[in-house]
Amino acid sequence: REKVGTLSTVNVHLPQDAEKVLRAEGPLPQRMATMPWIVHRRTRNHKCGIFLLNGKEWLNDRIKMNQDVLSPSGADHFIPLLNTICQDFVQYLDVRIRRNVRQSFTFNLRPYVYRFTLEASVYALYGERLGLLKSSPNPDGLRFIQAINSMISSTSLLLYTPVNLSRLMYSKMWEKHFEAWDYIFQFADKCIQKIYQEMCLNGSPQYSGIMAQLMAKAELSLESIKANMLELTAGSVDTTSFPMMTTLFELARNQDLQNALRKESLEVEAHLEENPAKLIKELPLLRAAIKETLRLYPVGLILHRYLDRDTILQNYRVPAGTLVQIFLYSMGRSPEVFPQPECYDPSRWLISNTDQENNQISNFRYLVFGFGIRQCIGRRLAEAEMILFLHHVLKNFQVETLCKDDLNLSFHFVLQPKSYPLFTFSVLN
Repeated sequence: REKVGTLSTVNVHLPQDAEKVLRAEGPLPQRMATMPWIVHRRTRNHKCGIFLLNGKEWLNDRIKMNQDVLSPSGADHFIPLLNTICQDFVQYLDVRIRRNVRQSFTFNLRPYVYRFTLEASVYALYGERLGLLKSSPNPDGLRFIQAINSMISSTSLLLYTPVNLSRLMYSKMWEKHFEAWDYIFQFADKCIQKIYQEMCLNGSPQYSGIMAQLMAKAELSLESIKANMLELTAGSVDTTSFPMMTTLFELARNQDLQNALRKESLEVEAHLEENPAKLIKELPLLRAAIKETLRLYPVGLILHRYLDRDTILQNYRVPAGTLVQIFLYSMGRSPEVFPQPECYDPSRWLISNTDQENNQISNFRYLVFGFGIRQCIGRRLAEAEMILFLHHVLKNFQVETLCKDDLNLSFHFVLQPKSYPLFTFSVLN
């Protein structure tokens, strides 16, 4: 049990306790409120999306969004858009690398991956290109990156201070937070207007992103669609860029594993080149590597749930209504849960379906995308983006780093390294 300020919680980290908590979440699971975002929505009279909503309003929006965002058939539509951005990114890097006589390039990967994730997410969500993968990036795209960064950094500073107190103590930070969100909302408004005009002129002849699909169905109001698209945008940058960089970091420290992943990608590519939606299902080792990355480096440290009924945890009765925190970072690094937890070993996830069925607890060792009807709605978008990015990078470049030490991590709304190692990318002939 823990109490921080006015927040009282019960904390767990073992899979068997996580299972009990998640089985007791009820038909309308509730998350802890992200108050800085909610304050902005209330002040500006904007609707909240499913990340911020609870109760029946959340369920109504969630059901209507699942088909186009989370279902396999919905993913089949946006995966080709993500694949296009991956190809553009590789081409963009290839040009930079071939300028050097040694056909290699040593650089800070973070800004490049950040541009990629935002370009990919915005294209899949809105059907819009930001122009971030050019030798001279679009200034509006760079301004959008600044707004996302500003929103995330201000959120982390305002999140755990009571609103009334923080608005007195951190008024400048609140201004920064509101300015960032206002710019992001302006971008969404422009996209809605553009899509609406195109639909009026041409109807909906071909797929052009998730927002256009939701608008064509008209099951949600435009304000609800905008609110949910913005939350997906805000949650799609750091949550994918950090795992992709840490995966490359671990592979740069383990060249044999990197070569094995490259071999898998090249073999699959040979007969699935024109079908990226099928390709991502045929890369088990790469999928396992991403799982292993998220075990060691979970972007969200904690999964929150309010108990819907009294629940026994570690022989203690925890009453209904209690906020329980499942500590994913502690779970992922616990020797009680994972043998040799300090080792980066994707093979630990390559077990048969029969073995998984015989070990139900194993299903609750991997909760980075949540569980049940309140699991992350952007899960398929994030997984497809990470798989395709790593697939394209590994089949085109050898990735190395001189940094052999473990990363020092810090929490700023999401888990991040305190500093990023330099990478060397070399062209594969």
